[in-house]
This record gives sequence, C-alpha cells and structure tokens, in this order.
Amino acid sequence: MSDLTRKTAAELAELMTSGQASSVEITQAHLDRIAAVDGAVHAFLHVDTEGALAQAKAVDDKRTAAKKSGEQLSPLAGVPLALKDVLTQEGVPTTAGSKILEGWKPPYDSTVVKRLKAAGIVILGKTNMDEFAMGSSTENSAYGTTHNPWDLARIPGGSGGGSSAAISAYEAPLAIGTDTGGSIRQPGAFTGTVGVKPTYGGTSRYGLIALASSLDTPGPCARTTLDAALLHEAIAGYDPMDSTSINQPVPAVVEAARNGDVAGLRIGVVKELGGEGYQSGVEARFHEAVELLTKLGAEVVEVSCPHFEYALPAYYLILPSEASSNLAKFDAMRYGLRVGDDGTNSAETVTSLTREAGFGAEVKRRIILGTHALSSGYYDAYYGQAQKVRTLIARDFAKAYEQVDVLVSPATPTTAFAIGDRIDDPIAMYKNDLCTIPSNLAGNAAASFPCGLADEDGLPVGFHVMAPVMRDDLLYKVGAALESALAEQWGGVLMTKAPELEVTR
Repeated sequence: MSDLTRKTAAELAELMTSGQASSVEITQAHLDRIAAVDGAVHAFLHVDTEGALAQAKAVDDKRTAAKKSGEQLSPLAGVPLALKDVLTQEGVPTTAGSKILEGWKPPYDSTVVKRLKAAGIVILGKTNMDEFAMGSSTENSAYGTTHNPWDLARIPGGSGGGSSAAISAYEAPLAIGTDTGGSIRQPGAFTGTVGVKPTYGGTSRYGLIALASSLDTPGPCARTTLDAALLHEAIAGYDPMDSTSINQPVPAVVEAARNGDVAGLRIGVVKELGGEGYQSGVEARFHEAVELLTKLGAEVVEVSCPHFEYALPAYYLILPSEASSNLAKFDAMRYGLRVGDDGTNSAETVTSLTREAGFGAEVKRRIILGTHALSSGYYDAYYGQAQKVRTLIARDFAKAYEQVDVLVSPATPTTAFAIGDRIDDPIAMYKNDLCTIPSNLAGNAAASFPCGLADEDGLPVGFHVMAPVMRDDLLYKVGAALESALAEQWGGVLMTKAPELEVTR
C-alpha cells in the first residue's frame, strides 16, 4: 500500500500545499489501491478514473497559478473522496443501489457535489449502498454486498456501507454518506471510522435521491475527527434550492475539532440506550470512553429520555410512508428501467412490470407498509400516531439539553455481524438502528467516533454523541478529545486503523 493512501486528508492537503506531492499523484495512489483491494471489499459501484484524474490535474494547475497570484485554495483542494451513489453527479452513473435506475446518468449536480467541486475535492467514484438507502447492512444493494475491511465475512453497516468501507480500506481518505436513520453513523461504528449526521437542514438535500424527505441528511465520513470537520465545513451551509435548508452560519466545526477541550462540558449518558440486548464488549468500550472524558474534565450524569424506546416503531411507520410517496415517481415513463413496453401493454402494466423487476424485496416491503399506513382508515392510527411519538422524542431531547450539553450512548448495540446473518429477519436488522434513530426523528446533530475494539471479536465499537440543533461543533469537540485520549492510551495508535488488507479477488 502506498504511503500516500495511509495519510489523513489533512496530511495530504499539507503535502500538496508544501509541494511534496501533487493531486494527480495522490489520486492515482488511491485509484491503484481501489484496483488492488476493491475486488474483495466491493465498496465502489463506479470508479471514475478518467474524471478523477482530470479533476486532480485541474487542481494542480490551479495551485500552480495560485502561487503566482496569491490566491488561497480551499483546505481540501486536491484530496480524493468517495461519493455515496444516492447523490447526483452530472454525467456519472447514479443508481441509488437499484436496478430501476441502472444506467441513468443525471443531467445535473446535487448541491453537495457542486460544493465538493468548488472546494477542489476530487471525486473518485460512486459507492455501494442498500437500495434507495433502505437497509442496515449494504446487503440490499442490487449490485452485490459490500464487505467489512476488518473481516470480509462481515457486513460494513448500512445503508452507506460502501462509503465507510472505502475509507476503512484506505481506498479514499474521505467519503460522503447520507443518514436517514443511522446510515452514516452505524457503518462508521462497524468499520472503525468517523461518521457524522449534521443537523437536519444543515446540509442540502437538493440532488439527493429521496428516501424520507423529513429525515434524509448528507454528511461526512472520514478516518479522523479533523478530516470529518474539514469535509463538513466544505459541504454545509444554506441552499435556496432546498426548502428545508437552515439559513444560519455553519457551526465552527473545524475549530472545535482542532481544540477538543471538554473541561466543564456537561455530558448526559442516556439511560434507555444500553443494558439488555447490548453486546458486553460494546458496553465496556463505551463506559471506558465516558471515563476518559470524565478524566479530561467533563461532567457526566445519567439522563432519562423515556420516549426513545418508541423511536424504532415510530420511525418504521414514518419512513415507509414517506418512501412510498417519494418512490412513486419511478414509473418507467420518464427515466430508468422500462419493462414490458412491447406496444401491447398498457402504461399501468408497464409500470407494474418495471417496478416488479426493478425494486428489491426490502424496497417493496417498505412501500407496501408505507402505503398501508397512509391509506384511508389507517392514517390516524399509524402515521398520525407515529408523528405524535416523534414530537415526544423531540421533547425528550429538549428537556435533556436543559441539563446537559451533549448526550452519549453506544452507536450500535453490537459490533458488525456476519453477512447473511440477519438478512431474513427484518426486525433483527431494524434493531441495529436503536441508538441512531432518535436523532433523525428530532433533527438534531449526531456522530459516531471509534472508541476501541470489542473483547469478544476484536471488531470496532462506535461512541455515539448527540448535540442540539446547529450545535454540530459540540460533536467534534467531544470526538477530538476522545480521539486524542485514545491515541495516548494506545501508544499513538488510533483505533481508526483497520488491519492491512492486501488481498484481491
């Protein structure tokens, strides 16, 4: 593996600024790494070799010109990135992990992609995901399962397993994910990487292929807290193209990541997120992380959020309901797959045949569930009640933040499980998101940071931090403090370093 692929995004940026490496060299090193190991990992659905190298050369040329003009390039200019295949990128295949969009090349860039390009960040390609972000293991992709770089027989989490696996396997230093119920944070926990769900509305949804419009949030994935903060700053901010975008300044996330001082910070351990059903190694690492933060001067108390236990059933009524509405546009008439259009079938038959062939089992399950929840006679009993529970969960957060600055819990109840272990048990699969879903329902900021390895299996454990709306900086303050303390405890070895993966299939 090239020394360049071992570097953090911040280190790569320094190498380019000092003239010790070019973006073309760095990009080529990561493309070579993808070629070497992605046959085993399957993090990518599309690698844009030609486009990435062209972007890299453009940044190098701009940097050369800037030395003469004195222009300042963005902090991440020239750094490569992996993009979840749910965000549109003009002229690049975008499938959302579904056969129904196979071969579709969007005619426009999403706002996130526009901001990546404006920052000079090089997009290596599109990463694998559960179909339309419906899943917790990346086993629901129509294009095959992604494997966890820590153990290729295990899942990398979902729905954004491809993005987290790519950075864990050193195929990219940065990645973009989207988080609807934990799809950035849960894969981050399972792969020993940093995954951040910004405040809902803090990053634009324009050009994001919608799953659940009141929940979807694009966010950064990285191997270090500082790298995630730098990427967060690059993509965040108000967007008039998104009606839910928040018109406020981006929180000082980079400053918080560089500071990492938690002295006097009030931290609440959520009583309801732990105990029965949680793997002992996960709880052990979590409590050790809390103790580390206490030693750094944080004030830790237990906090009760009684309605969190209802978050999972409420979420699995709200999300399918919004999904059934959002996915109605895939009708075989405008773009994507079309089946049965032989001149004899009606438009309704073509639509039906196309959806039967193009949607996977989990997508069909959630569409049926959501359509039923929204149907006459059931709307108030199911969807309406779920929205009331959502309000109660938001009130739990508000009450908790009157007592503490941030809330913490394990990111997931267990470490990564074996591929195929839960694919036929939807309820067991849904329980992966017990800790992450409340933050999506309330819209507040949340993140998972690596906090060690479970004793039972040697696999990564995630430390989950939740902060109030538009206080995303507090996430990075805690993450940076924990990362620094763990590095010192482990003799300078960050827990984000996955075992060497030098196999090719």
